[in-house]
Parts: sequence; C-alpha cells; structure tokens
Amino acid sequence: MPDRDWHGERPSARRAIRVEGGLTLRSKRGDVARTWWSRRFVEVLESFGMGGRLARGRGYARTGQVMSLSLSTSLVVALVMGTRREPYRARVGVRKFTDQEWSRIEHALADRAVFAAKLLAGEMPPEIEDVFADLGLALFPSTLREMSMDCTCPDWEVPCKHLAATCYLLAESFDTDPFEILAWRGRSREDLLDRLRELRAPLPHEEPVPVEPVPEPEVDEFAGFWVRRTTSAAVPEVAEPVPTRPDALLDQLDPLVVDGRSLTDDLRPLYRLIARSSRGTER
Repeated sequence: MPDRDWHGERPSARRAIRVEGGLTLRSKRGDVARTWWSRRFVEVLESFGMGGRLARGRGYARTGQVMSLSLSTSLVVALVMGTRREPYRARVGVRKFTDQEWSRIEHALADRAVFAAKLLAGEMPPEIEDVFADLGLALFPSTLREMSMDCTCPDWEVPCKHLAATCYLLAESFDTDPFEILAWRGRSREDLLDRLRELRAPLPHEEPVPVEPVPEPEVDEFAGFWVRRTTSAAVPEVAEPVPTRPDALLDQLDPLVVDGRSLTDDLRPLYRLIARSSRGTER
C-alpha cells in the first residue's frame, strides 16, 4: 500500500520544492558512510526495516532538500523542504549519558593508553564500543525505541523521508568529526579531551617537606640547686656508730702471757676505767 499523509494524499505524487544552497551528501550514489563509526550508525538506521523511506530520504539528502542541520546534546534538529512552502522541522533525539556515566566512561578510556592516544589525535578507536558495552552502555542506539524522532510533516510514519534525510546527513557529519557522536551523547570534544589529559597526566612530584630540628631544652645547671630532694635515694643517710666495749681490742690480740700467766683478764678493768675517764673528760 503506498504511503499517504493524514490528508490521504500520496506524498510522492507531488514534487518537493527545490532548495538553493541546501546541504547535500558528498556521495552521489552508493553507500553514504565512509568510516566504521558512520557505517555503524547507518546500519542501525537500515536495521529498522524502512527501506523505501530511507531511500527517499537519501534522495532528499543528495539533492539538497535539507536547509540546515544542528547538533546539540542529545538532539539533532534539521529544516527540510518538502512539497509545501514552509520547511518541515525534523528532530532526532537520543538519551544522553549522565555525569556519573560519563565519569565511568572517561576513566575507562583513560585507563587504556591506545584509546586515549587515538582520541587525542582525533580518531575513533574501533574497539570503543566494547568500552561502552563493558560499562553496560551503548554508544549507538540499537533499536528505534532508543531514539526519539518527530517531524512536522503530515506523514505519520516514523521515520519519514525528512527524518531519513536528516539521519543520512548526520551520518556523514560523523565521518567528518567522530566526536559529534560523543557530543550527541552529552560530552563535547573539548570537555572530553580536557578530562582525558587530566586523567592521563602524571602525578606531580611532591618535594619532601623539610623537618626543622626540635631544639633541646636549655638545662639550667643551678635550677635544682636549692630544690629540696624528697626521695630517700637522693641523700644517703649516715648510720649511727655501733657502740663497742672498751676492752674489745684485747679480744683481737693474742693472749698476753707473762711468766706463764695470762694478763688479758687483768687488763680489762684498766681499759674500762680509761674509757670512763675519757667520757668524763669530753663532758
């Protein structure tokens, strides 16, 4: 059954109004995409099973019916001239990744030196889709439900030829600048590259902080001179002399014998008398 708009007219029955200076595809026949990432996007579109509409949209894109195309975060807007005097506005949206998701993506890309190097050189590594997949994300939408499409034309089918023309021009813009794919998902070239440089930069060398020597406390040699010592060990006490017998010296000598008689016992009273006399003199 031929496609009809909501007025019951066949859109193909009328010729589109020609546009001077419109945007046109570089490829005049055959495949549109040249790079792997652009072909990947076209494959997603063609997997939606809209062959006839996509073919008419490709014709629109090659004949310059698209008047303008702008890409911003998660949204592409194009003005496409059809059979009416006013151009139709075609919009193609996709979910942008959150800041938390982009933080995970940036760390994953920075951890792989080859990815960071190619992105910094303006190239899109072929394995970049695997990085997104490992994080549970998809760089390209895989089903039509993951994209939001609408057009102000009366054709109720999605995608209409105006949306298809927009998508083909978008794919060719991806050929020119692969970072537009990432910008569509919410991260501009400048922001992404700045973040990768920051994450790949070597940590700054930290100079050791000089440790100032702690001055030893000044010792006052006389500070404790007048301090009374309280510990018993500080000043040893002098023991009182143990009193001895005056005649104890006689016990340490050999017995004094005269004519076979010991005079030691006879001398003891004399020693005691001398001791008592000396104590009396001291008093």
